[in-house]
Amino acid sequence: MPSSSHTLPFFPNPVQAALHSTHSHLAQTTGKATKYPIDVAPFGAINDTTPEAYQDLHSLLLPNETIYVPNAPPTDTPGLTWDGDIPCLQFGYPTNIPIFDTSTGPTISPLTCADAATMLALTDIAFPGLFRIRTCEMGSYFGIWHEGQLIAMCGERMSINPWRELSGLCTHPDHRGHGHAARLLAHLIQHNRNLGLNSYLHVAANNENAITLYKRLGFILSGELLLYRIMRISP
Repeated sequence: MPSSSHTLPFFPNPVQAALHSTHSHLAQTTGKATKYPIDVAPFGAINDTTPEAYQDLHSLLLPNETIYVPNAPPTDTPGLTWDGDIPCLQFGYPTNIPIFDTSTGPTISPLTCADAATMLALTDIAFPGLFRIRTCEMGSYFGIWHEGQLIAMCGERMSINPWRELSGLCTHPDHRGHGHAARLLAHLIQHNRNLGLNSYLHVAANNENAITLYKRLGFILSGELLLYRIMRISP
């Protein structure tokens, strides 16, 4: 197990960093605010917490659209409402350690946007609303099939060269306990390394089971951030 002293980068605003670089082709931007299209991912970012930035964010959202914005605490902005925050932990996989051995198990297959509806149905069981019909455009995805059913998957979301966020990790409840999550994580880490890239991920701070898994596999905590849930309520 790697030492906790291993230095990893911390991305305090991964949404902004991705939309201003690797995912610039997906960015919808006005002034000090930027976001993913509503059918790609429910995430946005602001450059600062000035009234102008929040007004720019408001202008980007559709009426009743809800997104998650890092480091955007509540403020009195007409047309916006806040619905709590989610403390998140950011973990990175050290670049100088071997990938954990998960060589045995069912075949892991590439997924494409042709599988988007099936991917959406699986993720809606685990985290409804976060995966969208075009999330598949954010990076590479892989899955495990059983008798024609997609039972587990994982892929990439916010990419900040040379780091790729591992996301969408989920297993159908009827197929848990077989190590599918660990095998998919190992596959994505190896996939990234083959391309000269590194792997990181986010997890809700209260998701103890996932945190335990990530630490056991060798991921190291690199930092913490708050995601604020914001909705546009005015036309």
